[in-house]
Amino acid sequence: MTNDVLIFATLFTGLALIAAVLSLWFGVATALSEIVVGTVAAFVLENEFGITLIPKDAGWITFLAGAGSILLTFLAGAEIEPDVLRLKWKEATAIGLTGFLAPFIGCGMLSYYILHWGVSASLLSGVALSTTSVAVVYAVMIEFGLNKTDYGKTVLAACFINDLVTVLVLGFIFSPFTIKTAIFFGASLLTLAILPSVTSYLFAYLGRRPSEFETRYILFVLFGLGALASYAGSEAVLPAYVVGMVLAKTAGRDHVLIRRLRTLTLGLLTPFYFLRAGSLISIPTLASAPGVLFLLLFGKMASKFAGVYPCTKVFKSPPKEAMYTTLLMSTGLTFGTISALFGLSHHIIDVKEYTFLVAAVVGSAVVPTLIANTFFLPKHLISGLSSAEEEISGNTSD
Repeated sequence: MTNDVLIFATLFTGLALIAAVLSLWFGVATALSEIVVGTVAAFVLENEFGITLIPKDAGWITFLAGAGSILLTFLAGAEIEPDVLRLKWKEATAIGLTGFLAPFIGCGMLSYYILHWGVSASLLSGVALSTTSVAVVYAVMIEFGLNKTDYGKTVLAACFINDLVTVLVLGFIFSPFTIKTAIFFGASLLTLAILPSVTSYLFAYLGRRPSEFETRYILFVLFGLGALASYAGSEAVLPAYVVGMVLAKTAGRDHVLIRRLRTLTLGLLTPFYFLRAGSLISIPTLASAPGVLFLLLFGKMASKFAGVYPCTKVFKSPPKEAMYTTLLMSTGLTFGTISALFGLSHHIIDVKEYTFLVAAVVGSAVVPTLIANTFFLPKHLISGLSSAEEEISGNTSD
């Protein structure tokens, strides 16, 4: 390991510590403070010291960030219990679909009629801004313990449906179906079909050993399907979410394994992911035309509200929970950034359009969540959860 690698590793872990302290001080989710810290740090380092936060030859940072997003998405999927999804599938599907359609149409029209982007660029804008960030939502859920509630699991399921539709639409509009796509879908379906029984068998005979077989097995499956997804031109985090859902009754109920994976993911990997996401924002570019960023960000939030909020009321959500769901569904990060990068690399959008799209996507990871946690946090669910845990703890001690 070279000295440069250690220097940048020290820098990133130092920034992660600062972000953790700030999240405690201001009472916000750690993921959000990491994004903001990454943005500010990248700007200060480049302008004051001439140092790039993400060196061009630092593929290891990209790998750790990618691994963090894959594992975080897997953990989010593992939180969704099949029984809850079976009961709430109508609500999750309706919220997920409206969470995609409303901003896809609204932001696409905004880009075309107001910003005067081309047809393809406007469609790409609609796709990029229709996403919901599973990584951000799950990180927030863990922060407040909502991932243990039926409400939190339903929101996570809606996030998955939203992003699944986003990826499919991106592929149908801009990527022709090829033999690689068929191989990916075929191999994924076969793997997912046999995964629960194979996992149960292997964990029963090879698990609970010092070698941490379970963790290595999960990483092997996730990286393998992620490699297949990349081969087919899709995104590695998509199969990770499905794997988490499929293994919710096996690996998802192994609390020791999940705790270890969370330690690895939240302690080491996701700081690289969120700090790197924040560093993609160029403050000078945004300062040159802040109105474009405001329009895109407002367009995403307004269209999400127009689609998701009425949908939550159809399913009789209380006002506070309905607003909290709407704001969390307004977040974006991974798939939005990926969609924008796809558009840039395929010459659908130019560098300037890419910059504003990524900034709006990353901004949507911060602004809606900040508003949600400050004004609409469903504290009654959290307090109820705490009371239940205390009761369980008391019964256990008896």
